[in-house]
Amino acid sequence: MPDTVTVQPPKSPTKIEWKTFLETHPPESTVEVINAVGNPYHSGVFPVRKIPLQLYCDSEECEGTHWFDHTEGDVHLEDEKWGKGILVYRCRHCQRSAKVFGLYVHMVLKDEKVVTAYKIGEFPPFGPPTPSRVITLIGEDRELFLKGRKAEIRGLGIGAFAYYRRVVENQKNRIIDEMEKVARKIGAKPEALAKFEAAKKETRFSESVDAFKDAIPESLLIVGRNPLKLLHTALSEGLHSQDDTACLELAQSIRLVLTDLAERMSLALKEQKELTGAVSRILQQNAKKDQSTN
Repeated sequence: MPDTVTVQPPKSPTKIEWKTFLETHPPESTVEVINAVGNPYHSGVFPVRKIPLQLYCDSEECEGTHWFDHTEGDVHLEDEKWGKGILVYRCRHCQRSAKVFGLYVHMVLKDEKVVTAYKIGEFPPFGPPTPSRVITLIGEDRELFLKGRKAEIRGLGIGAFAYYRRVVENQKNRIIDEMEKVARKIGAKPEALAKFEAAKKETRFSESVDAFKDAIPESLLIVGRNPLKLLHTALSEGLHSQDDTACLELAQSIRLVLTDLAERMSLALKEQKELTGAVSRILQQNAKKDQSTN
């Protein structure tokens, strides 16, 4: 970026903290920020502050909000010039997950307590975290899903809907497989399990959904409804019959149903595993008691 740059002025006169800006502010907008400037070097150049941040870590070990520490990168500020650079942060807990910010920052020396900051972007992308269980559920279409999530965050409804539709259509059988695993775990009868197999063989989405509707475990129903049927209903609206706003709402609904389904599957399998373990411990204890009385 050249030394003089035309940017959109902040929409609000409210100034936000540097830490808050990095943690919670979306890319591609200009904001007035306070407490962003560190002590100057001997050359008179100011660095931005590299303070610890609280960010979401998506590693299996963490999967939650943790402290991230700055590991590399800087942004140098001079009077009336745009500083540019990249800041890299790493999770303090697992030491694996990283967060990268691309930044432009403008400082006026006579008022170094306030800067104008522009977040070019960040990686992983800005927005609410995508649970790892959802990524596991959609399998090899992970990148398509994340592209849809990025489009959704930016308000690009048609793009988000198109990506999510491809994910659901591509991974229909995988989703049915995962639902079948839950059914097996809770002891579904062979005739119920056969319906899952029939659904996977059906090439038409609507027919596939109907083929196993009676075999779905109750714990996987969303508001009492077949989750795959809900997804099919959203997808059947089509791109050509809806405007961008309507597509965005449908895309959000598709993501929420997938997320809830993934959580329900994980919980059902976990509860069944814990229940099986509890029964096993009780039986072992009872067996020991019988042996001691003989």
